[in-house]
Amino acid sequence: MNDSIENLLDDIKASYAELKNWSNGDPDIRSNMITKFNEGLKFKVGKKYIKITSGGSVWGFVVNTENDSKFKIGDILKPASWASPTRNSARGNIVNGDYSVSWTGPHYLR
Repeated sequence: MNDSIENLLDDIKASYAELKNWSNGDPDIRSNMITKFNEGLKFKVGKKYIKITSGGSVWGFVVNTENDSKFKIGDILKPASWASPTRNSARGNIVNGDYSVSWTGPHYLR
């Protein structure tokens, strides 16, 4: 699971680094912004979920248990609040690599 989480974080970081028009062309500003974003991207492992945070916001949650009645381990869920995910539908799965994300959050399923 740790490798899958690291891959997810790398995909989120890559999405942020792809932004083009947010540094007025100054490579130092761009580099500093990317570094600050990457340092602010963290995760915390809980009993049921792994919470992904970006700066002071919740990016999303990943199911961290095999004993969930609706979701599989590794399913990505959008946040409902700081402490809990939205449990309407998974936005992909990090274990099988079937997901689409951006730096702002998980995308809806295709």
